[in-house]
Amino acid sequence: MKALIQLADIPRSTYYYWVKNFGRPDPDAELKVLIKSVFDEHEGRFGYRRIRDELRNRGHKVNHKKVQRIMKELGLKCLVRMKKYRSYKGTVGKIALNILDRNFKAEKPNEKWVTDITEFKLFGEKLYLSPILDLFNGEIITYTIGSRPTYSLISTMLDQAFERLTDDSLLIHSDQGWHYQMKQYRNALRERGITQSMSRKGNCYDNAVMENFFGIMKSELLYLKEFESVEHFKQELAKYIEYYNHKRIKAKLKGMSPVQYRAHAQRAA
Repeated sequence: MKALIQLADIPRSTYYYWVKNFGRPDPDAELKVLIKSVFDEHEGRFGYRRIRDELRNRGHKVNHKKVQRIMKELGLKCLVRMKKYRSYKGTVGKIALNILDRNFKAEKPNEKWVTDITEFKLFGEKLYLSPILDLFNGEIITYTIGSRPTYSLISTMLDQAFERLTDDSLLIHSDQGWHYQMKQYRNALRERGITQSMSRKGNCYDNAVMENFFGIMKSELLYLKEFESVEHFKQELAKYIEYYNHKRIKAKLKGMSPVQYRAHAQRAA
């Protein structure tokens, strides 16, 4: 045995460690089951930090490095993010000032909203998704989806979002897409006393939170699941938005989902 250890260039201490622990039950067996359960419940959308937070929410205190190690052992990985569609077509209306100026922090709900349009292709058909996101908690206020990026996609989204409005002042930020330059859009905001803000030309970082949501949605839904038809995708998208708002926890929201964080903040107010 000494000759074999020397041949394999293994320290004697390592050999005796494995001899001593051989056949012992895995001390992380229960934790591995829990991690795999959370991973499967969220359909592979959670990385090791978010799984750590979810385990803590369920009463299991564990270090994120340990979760990362176990996920690596189990071969559990999240998918990468993808790029988005650009709707900029030059100056076709009026460009608003960049009032948001990358200040993505909001002190209360309905104080700062961001919006944009993304494009993807399914079954040979292009689809355009137009959501509004609240910067207070990252919640998707509403969204519309259609086969053409017409202005009605935006106007319908606004009508749905306006139902959530209170008397407080609101700022809506977008890129310089042609929809947001139109007189109809600007008038709709002005009639509600809403301040309009736009990113600088060609600067995606000015609307980074919306860009981030598109990347997450595409990697966690569009590229993760298989769909039978466009209608099936729309059904799954509705489920995903519900999941994103109500169940998908975030570290910056103290391990809560957007809706949970909003409710928590309103109770504390």
